[in-house]
Amino acid sequence: MFEDYLAELEAKHLTRRLLPIDSGTGPVVRIAGRDVVLLASNDYLGLAGHPKVVAAAVHATQTYGAGSGAARLVSGSLPPHLQLEEALAQFKGTESALTFGSGYLANVGAIPALIGRGGLILADRLCHASLIDGCRLSGADVRIYRHNDLEHLTALLAKRRKDRRTLIVTDGVFSMDGDLAPLPELVSLAEAQEADLYVDDAHGTGVMGTHGRGTIEHYGLEGRIPLQMGTLGKALGTSGAFIAGPEQSIQYLLHRCRSFMFATAPPPGCAAAAVAALEIVQQEPQRRRRLWDNRQRLYAGFRRLGFTLAPTVSPIMPLVVGHAETAVRFAEQLLAHGVFAPAIRPPTVPADTSRIRVTVTSEHTAVHIDQALAAFERAGHTTGIL
Repeated sequence: MFEDYLAELEAKHLTRRLLPIDSGTGPVVRIAGRDVVLLASNDYLGLAGHPKVVAAAVHATQTYGAGSGAARLVSGSLPPHLQLEEALAQFKGTESALTFGSGYLANVGAIPALIGRGGLILADRLCHASLIDGCRLSGADVRIYRHNDLEHLTALLAKRRKDRRTLIVTDGVFSMDGDLAPLPELVSLAEAQEADLYVDDAHGTGVMGTHGRGTIEHYGLEGRIPLQMGTLGKALGTSGAFIAGPEQSIQYLLHRCRSFMFATAPPPGCAAAAVAALEIVQQEPQRRRRLWDNRQRLYAGFRRLGFTLAPTVSPIMPLVVGHAETAVRFAEQLLAHGVFAPAIRPPTVPADTSRIRVTVTSEHTAVHIDQALAAFERAGHTTGIL
């Protein structure tokens, strides 16, 4: 069974391999003895290696140990966990917050806690896999609406029984396309139709909004979306996830989220590191300014070279090339020319939309970006994309 399955993937150019990296993540990483520009990391603000973040993780590990011992409802909450939840609530402007071991755990726990059998979930076609899995686990009926298609979503809402519990599920920033959900319209639609709205803002937290509080702040919708989900492992440079919201809602999730109740708590070092990262996000807005400057420089360079980009408005810039084989050859050429930006293929993205998903960070320099653009130009000509 395993051999046949892997052979089938190989024939379709869909096999995955783990590529060893001999350094910490950053704008440049070391692979097979040479330095290459990394354009695939979600460490948007360069905080994974920030001295204050690392020092906080080390201190908490030395003080409280490498692990948490058990689920927090079993063996208690360590100070870094409580400090992190207080800091997240303050950052998001909510009454409370609850942390999870990963964004996947947050979504597969929260969605089934919010809706169950007899309910209706309407999810965007390009929702992250963790959202889709959370929808399936809920036992509710799930309907998929076309990506960011408000007309299709409205039509699906019109078909339901008016008193039926309904949850609309979407990403804030879509991880593979880099575009935004039309949250103002989704909020208005949810309010008018008496539906609830669940937003995964993993790629918005730390990046979007005047203060980096996420896509909800970007749109000025604070207070209109009660529960805010975000991750700690992207712009905050650490690991884990959270849901922030009203105190009663968070207490409800504490009692209902199986992925919180039955999972060992994240290491105290990760929690402490995230607290330090939140402080830096608020104290150093210049990081976001550098991020957006770098994004503009790279995006303009791609357009100048003649690449076709998806309609992105974030630091995620997908170059859609179509077939998986073409994407693999393109990524191989990029690596040969000193840039690591792997091919993204089905099932991560829909069929015939394989791509190079480029991400830029605040820590890339103009030299890095120009070096990357030269590599993309050479690889584009070699593979016939340009």
